[in-house]
Amino acid sequence: MLVFLGTGAVTVAAGSTLTIGLAFGLAITVSAYAFGGISGGHFNPAVTTAMLINRRISGRDAIWYIVAQVLGATAASAIMKLFVGGLGLATNQLGQTDFPKISTGLAFLVEALVTFLFLLVILNVTSDRHGNGDFAGLTIGVTLAFLIIVALNLTGGSLNPARSFGPAVFAGGSALSHLWLYIVAPEVGAILAAFVGRMMGSED
Repeated sequence: MLVFLGTGAVTVAAGSTLTIGLAFGLAITVSAYAFGGISGGHFNPAVTTAMLINRRISGRDAIWYIVAQVLGATAASAIMKLFVGGLGLATNQLGQTDFPKISTGLAFLVEALVTFLFLLVILNVTSDRHGNGDFAGLTIGVTLAFLIIVALNLTGGSLNPARSFGPAVFAGGSALSHLWLYIVAPEVGAILAAFVGRMMGSED
């Protein structure tokens, strides 16, 4: 849902920055309310990492969650490539993330920072101590939308290793060669957020 709607807004709809941000954000909101009761609604390896550190998920479950997230993103990108090709558009433009305008160091900082902020919101709004379960999905989706709007012209606004993995596999090129950054930087941001969230009282 996340990768299909988000990258579809980039490719098929040729959306504006606002449209793209809202597509990703609202996809998360819808998915959180629809599936959060089943799995907790991670949809992002960085989220799973932070939850693992703060002992909200077991190591075994975390592995399966990340496998599922990557497979879901890959399947969504395969379908999007089919749709893009059907429209006669370039099939190497699949809403992949990259940073052609800035340096690698700055791109790393951007992705780590926006993921840190995203995870800090998630950890606190879903906290048993001071969270708000009724509005968690909406809060998380709006936060993601705003952070993507800010980061879109810098790095593509990934905040999610799986989101970057799916399109990069089929698009290739620099998106694939830079994929390491979209795996490492969000994970760094997530790890920092896990500890800062704990310091702020997000955990029992």
